[in-house]
Amino acid sequence: MDASVRDDRVLPITRWVARIIIPFLAAAFLVLFGLPTRTTELFAWTIRPEMTPIIMGAGYGAGVYFFYRVSTVDKWHTVAPVFLGITTFTWFMAIATVLHWENFNHSHVTFFLWVVLYAVTPLLVPAVWVLNRRTDTGEPTVGDATLPRGVRVLGGIFGLVVTVSAVALFVAPELMVGVWPWTVSPLTARILAGWFALFGVVNGAVVLDERWSGARILVQSQLLGFSLVLVGVVRVWDNFDTSNVLTWGVVGGMVLYLGAILVLYLAMERR
Repeated sequence: MDASVRDDRVLPITRWVARIIIPFLAAAFLVLFGLPTRTTELFAWTIRPEMTPIIMGAGYGAGVYFFYRVSTVDKWHTVAPVFLGITTFTWFMAIATVLHWENFNHSHVTFFLWVVLYAVTPLLVPAVWVLNRRTDTGEPTVGDATLPRGVRVLGGIFGLVVTVSAVALFVAPELMVGVWPWTVSPLTARILAGWFALFGVVNGAVVLDERWSGARILVQSQLLGFSLVLVGVVRVWDNFDTSNVLTWGVVGGMVLYLGAILVLYLAMERR
């Protein structure tokens, strides 16, 4: 079927890519979120303390939900913006792997899976986005609510600030190592910067599309991801330096953001 026909469909190749990625993300979620103290035995490298693998696991859990939706939805524009963030994230992961090659457990099967995943997806994900975006009409469907202009502008500004900050932390991870609320190494600082970049880019993407249907699944994924992270915060609160003002800024910021997008979601669903 011609991918240039603008009927907003999800192409078969997009669905198959999503189905192939889901098991990788599900396995990472189970190990990192479920067993964060056992990364030496079960993951590609040892991660200490537990809060970093919990954040990673929460992100992969949200990714399982997102790619499940990619494999089942009918309209491409409902999932398209997240592909931009995932592309950015995969490039951060690939570069961090090369820069910190010596930190990985090269004899573990999960290291092989990690390398395969982040050797392939930095090219595969944007290729799928480029191919499938040609089907999008860019037009709202009948009855589709539109995001308020103020929300889109605020989301765009916020996303830009987060993305620029993520790039800065990736380039100079020592900025994060000395001040972060829990202990991070240069490798884990760069990994977390990758997650921040994904978050920033998808928030910035709301500027490009006024359709609420184009943001709904993104917001649902974020609701799941941030909820899991905050559950993790409670689980490993002893990882945090409570004398560090940034602890309260990071945790409080996540709570406020989760509350804000929940209010947005409920308000938009009532329209």
